[in-house]
Amino acid sequence: MDALTEITPTVRQLAFPVGHVYLITLPDDGYAVVDTGIPGSAPVVLAALDRLGARPDQLRQIVLTHSHIDHMGSAADLVDATGARVLAGALDAPYIRGTAPEPVPEFTPAEQSLYEGIMADFAAAEVPPLRHVDVDVELHDGDTLDGWPEPVRVLHVPGHTPGGIALHLPGSRLLFPGDIIGTTPDGTRAVLGPGNVAREEAIASFRRLAALDALDTVCVPHGAPLRTGARDILAAATPGTDWI
Repeated sequence: MDALTEITPTVRQLAFPVGHVYLITLPDDGYAVVDTGIPGSAPVVLAALDRLGARPDQLRQIVLTHSHIDHMGSAADLVDATGARVLAGALDAPYIRGTAPEPVPEFTPAEQSLYEGIMADFAAAEVPPLRHVDVDVELHDGDTLDGWPEPVRVLHVPGHTPGGIALHLPGSRLLFPGDIIGTTPDGTRAVLGPGNVAREEAIASFRRLAALDALDTVCVPHGAPLRTGARDILAAATPGTDWI
């Protein structure tokens, strides 16, 4: 059984080997997910909802932090199964829809090695091909999300992709950073997410998120969530030299 971990009373992490999914309980007896995992992950997400006592049609929102395959990979399947609306950053919407080619990341040698290993694992696991999906709501910096248990602020954090977004919940002091921030498996160190289309922009986005005042918990897609000492860990990070 895949690990389903309570982060807060309304946020749970569904851990995957690549690209965690976060499930959020909404006040209307519905749910939202932040990211969807690689293609083929939809049955696991739906099973997690079932373990929470939810029907597929109770998934109301799919929020994609960006357009990469390990984040939007199962969005189309989840929309087919649930009828959920898809929300994503406006500048990434064409890549998610498949109406524009996705920009190619600028890999450092360390990042290239990591990427090639992940792609080899995908091939060995026979990961299904990516299906694109429509974006119902295009999000911009400063937008807020409707229907969540508390105010959610959308932050435009370019660099990893042109239209990446983060979600900040000041009331819970919680952040969904997308791939701008990753962590080590033990959650003791934060790093810049690898595979950026504009490295300097990504570093600036990392520093913007690290400077947020209301921040105790960081729900990263890769690595262990930061649940204690998040601000100190982010302050000690060195995004400018990661992966070099």
